[in-house]
Amino acid sequence: MKQSKFQTLLYSAAGVALVFIAVVGANLIVSPLRVRVDLTADRLHTLSDGTRSILKKIDAPVAVRLYISQGKDRMPAQLKTFAQSVEDLLAEFKVASHGNLEIKKLDPEPDSEAEDSAKLDGIEPQMLNTGEQVYLGVAIEYAPQKSVLAFLDPRREKLLEYDFAHAIAQVLTTNKPVVGVMSPLPVFGTPSNPMMMQMGRQGSEPWVVISQLKQDFDVQQVGMDVDAIDPKIQVLLVLHPKDITDKAQFALDQFVLRGGKLIAFLDALSLSDNRQPNPMGFNLGGGSSLPKLLKSWGFEFDTAKVVADLRFMRQLGGRDGRPQLVPSFLFMNSEGVNRDDAVTSQTDDLWIPFAGAFTGSPSAGLKQDVLLKTTKDSQLVDGVTAQLNGQKIVDDFKPSGINYTLGMRLTGRFKTAFPDGKPAAADKKDDDARDGEKKDAAKPVGDFLKEAKSDGVVYLFGDADMLNDPYCVQVDQFMRVAMPRNGNLNLLLSLVEQAAGDSSLVGARGRASVRRPFTVMQKMETEARLRYQEKIGALDKKVQDLQAKLSEMQVKKEGNTSRLILSPEQQAALKQFSEQQAETKKELRKERRNLRQDVEALENRLKWMNIAAMPVLVTVAGIGLAMARRKKMAAR
Repeated sequence: MKQSKFQTLLYSAAGVALVFIAVVGANLIVSPLRVRVDLTADRLHTLSDGTRSILKKIDAPVAVRLYISQGKDRMPAQLKTFAQSVEDLLAEFKVASHGNLEIKKLDPEPDSEAEDSAKLDGIEPQMLNTGEQVYLGVAIEYAPQKSVLAFLDPRREKLLEYDFAHAIAQVLTTNKPVVGVMSPLPVFGTPSNPMMMQMGRQGSEPWVVISQLKQDFDVQQVGMDVDAIDPKIQVLLVLHPKDITDKAQFALDQFVLRGGKLIAFLDALSLSDNRQPNPMGFNLGGGSSLPKLLKSWGFEFDTAKVVADLRFMRQLGGRDGRPQLVPSFLFMNSEGVNRDDAVTSQTDDLWIPFAGAFTGSPSAGLKQDVLLKTTKDSQLVDGVTAQLNGQKIVDDFKPSGINYTLGMRLTGRFKTAFPDGKPAAADKKDDDARDGEKKDAAKPVGDFLKEAKSDGVVYLFGDADMLNDPYCVQVDQFMRVAMPRNGNLNLLLSLVEQAAGDSSLVGARGRASVRRPFTVMQKMETEARLRYQEKIGALDKKVQDLQAKLSEMQVKKEGNTSRLILSPEQQAALKQFSEQQAETKKELRKERRNLRQDVEALENRLKWMNIAAMPVLVTVAGIGLAMARRKKMAAR
């Protein structure tokens, strides 16, 4: 009996040892293959098609020098894990490049050749909170071009694939496309000068979007009063063209007709245009449009109205610090994005503050592709009211049932918006004409294009603030690192790359902005609000009517006395109206409280369902397997 137990124990130990040896052996055989299974919804951990397209362009060895501090105590555990992810990703890049990426791993220890190599590549150690200095950088060289990522920040892990693909694309590219930028806003930054500093004003850095564009393109600034676009410019980015002249619109018109790609971000209410500060603390910079061009293309853009959408709104901090609903600050998810278009297929989680909408239909010969749109639970509202009193917009909300267009692409054979040619400025007032009348405007002159020779492309968007730093990136001033808050910056860069003819990086960059919103919860929350909306609106109107009646009951003061003269009947009516008003306000508060409770209860139910679903499924599956096994044993 003892011998039998010993044999059983021996066989068990031998079995465990054999399994261990088999697992270790299989791991040694399989690990170099870098085989991974990606079960995420959008295959976020699989190299994008754009990255693979870039790697296929490599037809000669590209040197990749990876600098990682290897000392056990020199790098914290979290950074070690990230460093392993870096190595794994580079290994996948090497496989996808068919071995044309030559990866060399170096440990820059003090007074070593690896440290000298790191200095030559422009890679410096980073100081950790512990006081230790570590290296974690990459230099990619394809002579004579070199691209350096001096420090791979773990906070940019979602952008890691894009950073590597972008660096490789840089060394493979010799000539950068020329991109023009036209805007009255200080997108290129403003220099500091002593007079401004005395007034307490400092210069500003360029917008991050401009800095990002300069990495891949030859960026040129274009004045707002230009009468012709430089022929070298292939893509023209127009941001908030407020008060643009006919002369400048004619320049844009001719740019499009000669084959240039135009990307215009208009605005119905600019938060970024603070050149005329408002004493109340609000940036009511007004709107911007391209009226002559839009009319020629078949569209209108109302700069007095902004879009409100109950499905895309959130609570934001108000002036008093308390959160309040802002239905015109759109937090757009995939429901408002055209996922079937190459430019926006990887776009998600957009922040669009106080945008305007395009209405109309394309002119003959043009085709419209809607890229961004609202849900049908949206409405056009007054821009000033939307910024100053978001709660009123919510209380008075009436869904239009329309999917308003916020971003679109127009393609086709464009025709000029200036059939009479280049507009000429009117003459000055005649010295002898004292009645203030002007002379007739000079006739248009000069040669011009009346129609494009081939199909052109124009991108139009209803908001420019979405590209300003506070609404698209979070800047770490100490580390000089800009992290995307959302997909706004990625959308713009993808547009420019697509328009410039190289869209390979679009897919890789889009991975950084993917968000998984509770779209079902947002829809149910909107429906709950609409159920209460009619009753809340009726109560609110009743409060206003009672207030009006109370105002009518007031009588004029007699002489300089402060005594109000009221008859007994007026006093009774005044008391009755006051009581009704107090009761109505109480009922209104109750309905709003019920709405909040219903919304919170809905959120809690959905969260608990998501949290509890998996444990319940596992438990049920375990019980089912146990019962099946028990029946099988009993049958024997």
